[in-house]
Amino acid sequence: MSAQDSAAKWFRCSDRERAAFEAGIKLGSIYHQYVGAPVNESNVEALERAIEAGARVQPFVEDVRVRIDRSKIRAKRGAPYKYWSVTGEMLGVWLRVRYKDAVAECEMSYVPELRYPLMRIADLRESP
Repeated sequence: MSAQDSAAKWFRCSDRERAAFEAGIKLGSIYHQYVGAPVNESNVEALERAIEAGARVQPFVEDVRVRIDRSKIRAKRGAPYKYWSVTGEMLGVWLRVRYKDAVAECEMSYVPELRYPLMRIADLRESP
């Protein structure tokens, strides 16, 4: 069930387009809020759960999964301090947004070929 939408009158798009828009907003906010966050092996799981919890309270989010690539953390062992900063290369995010009967499943993951953390629509559909 979608949340109440008090802003609907300001949007001129289909429900599918709105679902995709909302998903993009959520991915962008995750990226820009958490890149640079301090992380190490002792807090990585707590940080993943915190990112998920923050995304879940946003309108229209049905589900979200966040993974921080632990191999990137392990590769930085031996640095002078005991933590590192989250980078776009470390983040793997999947989320599902439902707007009315439209569902957008979107992902963010690092694409080596592009050397870029790509945000994309994995599936966009009407739901019965």
